[in-house]
Amino acid sequence: MTGYADTPDLPAGCTWVQDASDERLRDYFSLTDVALRRVIEPERGLYMAESEKVIRRALSVGHRLRSLLMTPRWVDEWPDLIEAARAQGAPVYVAAPPVAQEMTGFHLHRGVLAAMHRPELPPLDQVLDGARRVAVLEDIVDHTNVGAAFRSAAALGVDAVLVTPRCADPLYRRSVRVSMGTVFQVPWTRVEPWPGGIEVLQEMGFTVAALALAEDAVSLADLERDQPERLALVLGTEGDGLSHRTVEAADLVVTIPMAGGVDSLNVAAASAVAFWAVRPRADTLNDTV
Repeated sequence: MTGYADTPDLPAGCTWVQDASDERLRDYFSLTDVALRRVIEPERGLYMAESEKVIRRALSVGHRLRSLLMTPRWVDEWPDLIEAARAQGAPVYVAAPPVAQEMTGFHLHRGVLAAMHRPELPPLDQVLDGARRVAVLEDIVDHTNVGAAFRSAAALGVDAVLVTPRCADPLYRRSVRVSMGTVFQVPWTRVEPWPGGIEVLQEMGFTVAALALAEDAVSLADLERDQPERLALVLGTEGDGLSHRTVEAADLVVTIPMAGGVDSLNVAAASAVAFWAVRPRADTLNDTV
């Protein structure tokens, strides 16, 4: 679709877009093509933030805008976002909902998208400096699970998250959305090589606990009662779980006791249970649901 009947009155600094193939907005093309986006976003040094709440969280930690894409209904709702874009020299594009949908591949029901500059990942020692509770996500491929794990980590006092080389991108749009922007809040980086990184964690004083099924596994309740000073919890990919090499290299194997003939939980659910068990002192958390 390349036209719109009425051109709305827009604030200064906003650009009306009538062509869904306008090259100025190529950051927003084909957002539902996962295979394409997971390649081009790191290559271009960008990520997408969806919804004004997520964008605000990104801005609050110092991330920078490349541009904003809005639909007309929401332009008057968030003038501060437009002003933030103008202050950073980032263009603000406004398009009718059908044009935005043709461009992105989905209905922009949240009213605003931002193309953000992708920050450089910090080194491992910086992320782990002072950390006592760390989560390691091994080869988790579902962006929803990655985002949910980050949200649980932020809510339950995990100090840092490490992702292995084959783990899904925490800054992919769906991960960011599911995490409600907490991927910006919890320090994280990729740990390479893996599982060679286990030895690095151990040298830094971490006890590495692999969440897996094993005959010599200890109960999560036992770990909760007798926690090491520094703990790294490793959670595995959907379906297959942790690799044998990871389990063998870990200091201990931990299981979550199950009932009802169930042998395991979805990795996002398991992460929340495990993070709660090893959470910090109660006075560092609140009771907000």
